[in-house]
Amino acid sequence: MKILVTGATGQIGNPLSRRLAVSGHEVTCWTRNPAEVHGRLSARCKIDSWNPAAIDSNKLAGFDAIIHLAGENIAGKRWSEKRKRALVDSRIATTRALVEAVGNLPEDQRPRHLINASAIGFYGDRGDEVMEESAESGSGFLEKLCADWEAEALGAQQFGLRVATLRIGLVLDGDGGMLEPLLPIFRLGAGGRLGSGKQWMSWIHLDDIVGILQHLVENEELEGAWNGTAPHPVRNKEFTKTFGKVLNRPAILPVPGFAMQAAFGEIAGLMLASTRVDSSKIQETGFKFRYPTLHDALTQIAETNSHEILRERFIEKPRSEVFEFFANPGNLEKLTPEFLNFKILECPEGSLESGSRIRYQLSLHGLPVRWRTVIQGWHPETEFSDVQESGPYSLWHHTHEFEEIPGGTIVRDRIRYRLPLGGLGEIAAGWLVRSDLAKIFAFRHQAMDDILNPS
Repeated sequence: MKILVTGATGQIGNPLSRRLAVSGHEVTCWTRNPAEVHGRLSARCKIDSWNPAAIDSNKLAGFDAIIHLAGENIAGKRWSEKRKRALVDSRIATTRALVEAVGNLPEDQRPRHLINASAIGFYGDRGDEVMEESAESGSGFLEKLCADWEAEALGAQQFGLRVATLRIGLVLDGDGGMLEPLLPIFRLGAGGRLGSGKQWMSWIHLDDIVGILQHLVENEELEGAWNGTAPHPVRNKEFTKTFGKVLNRPAILPVPGFAMQAAFGEIAGLMLASTRVDSSKIQETGFKFRYPTLHDALTQIAETNSHEILRERFIEKPRSEVFEFFANPGNLEKLTPEFLNFKILECPEGSLESGSRIRYQLSLHGLPVRWRTVIQGWHPETEFSDVQESGPYSLWHHTHEFEEIPGGTIVRDRIRYRLPLGGLGEIAAGWLVRSDLAKIFAFRHQAMDDILNPS
């Protein structure tokens, strides 16, 4: 299928577009700033710009399906009136504009399917009541936002599109979403229940929400509302207890509801709401959860015990030529931004090989750093890894992969890293390291393009 994905740089959109492309679909990702997403999206995906306020209908012609995930982060900031307006406009106005653009196309050029994001916030705080898709929406701000969002998407039915809306639960992922700030706290043994702990949490592992979206787009008989949550919701008290257990840490320090209200304002209501969601409907269509229980999901995340970065770039050159460039340690400085003051102190002459060691120095926010890595997993023209022997991380493992495809080579960077001092290091410097690495790899992939894909 020829599929368009909006919100493709987000927590869900990025792995979804990658999975769809690997599965053989022709995927186009719309982003407002293509130049700022160097390497972040799959190299198999086409990246195109869009203006959510003024969508060009002609750019929609020929797509089979649209997966619409774009929208401001619900929990990113306090809900001021200005922030609420941004949340509404990024969902309601944008979805309305998208549907109108579809309707402006001749019938034979329109997409046939629209899969639209929604959230379990549709239901609101419902205590112990079990929420199936047929339940009415609640009456608060978030509930109305989700209901209106779905209504705008359903407007595409008048133009002949199949519409499916997915009410997404609390997405569990070690490198994003609600767990990102919680992981270091729980690793320190400082976690605990939120409020009374009696509220129901309807969660889902990132891999499973991506799987459900793929399932919805590929099965053309599925339409209407669907709950995107794991089969076994839990109370908050059980969630925190399980989280502590898989991390082998106590989870006994509660956060009172009034403290959350003071810290987060109206968003605290979202964290303390009890929403018990039933996902049997999607299972009845044949979808199988990879992580059906909370213990399974949190164990997978906890066992990773490191951050992961994945970046890709397509190079219009044969794999042998591309590999030769990366196997030359003299080219390393060309791919490193100036603000690091990067300098190689010692490296082998000629090409790298298994066991090669490289020593270099750099500067991190004015602090001098010495680093030594060793080359492992050396497979000429296919992959190799540089692994930290001494340096600023407690773990650094950078695998360079080279995949030959028609017309050139995909260069893929897979990085696993862990900061020293565990949860304390994450709390103190995790945000800064993530920001630095984003800048470093954005520069790397732009330099890669400038050097190896000259216009």
